[in-house]
Amino acid sequence: MPNKRITHHFSNPALLEQALRHRSAGQPHNERLEFLGDAVVNLLAAEALYAAWPKADEGALTRARTELVRESALAEIARALDLGSYLSLGPGEMKSGGHRRDSILADALEALVGAVYLDAGLEAARRMALPWFEPMMAALPPPNKVGKDAKTRLQEWLQARGKPLPVYALLAESGEEHARQFEVSCSLAEPALQERGLGTSRRAAEQLAATRILEALEQQAPPTS
Repeated sequence: MPNKRITHHFSNPALLEQALRHRSAGQPHNERLEFLGDAVVNLLAAEALYAAWPKADEGALTRARTELVRESALAEIARALDLGSYLSLGPGEMKSGGHRRDSILADALEALVGAVYLDAGLEAARRMALPWFEPMMAALPPPNKVGKDAKTRLQEWLQARGKPLPVYALLAESGEEHARQFEVSCSLAEPALQERGLGTSRRAAEQLAATRILEALEQQAPPTS
């Protein structure tokens, strides 16, 4: 079951097979590996944030870690790795589209990390998983703004100044079912601005477009929280 997007070479391939076997496909399934991988993912996210944000307090670090390891975020990483195409699912889950479901994809990703940890240790898990989180970390708001996503902060900026709310529009949708790409625009009437965002979900694309609008606004006047 080759998948070039999984960069770790397993000494024990059975661990990889188990990590990608949902309980509906029988034993040995991935729930125990998912339990272990959840702890490893949280540790790696906490470690990365601790190093990247030396002045952030515990509350900001906790909120940021929650953003990085939330189910929808992990599912997006799993889609980028095309894990859904390699999952072993029972007939019922296959018919219901389980290979596309956020919960199943996120659990499989955590199980994969757990499998790498058992196969080769924490450093191997770190080498594989940290690059997944780097784009999300770069997109996080500053530590004192964590907990408010870009769309919320943009709305608050506009409301504080009595200006019309942004309008989001889906411009394009492309790609195979397991690797969809959405292009979205975010438009302001006052000041007149428009930016675009591309993401693996419409929500992610909207967030990126809103982030770019905020960056443009910050060149004029810093947004308030």
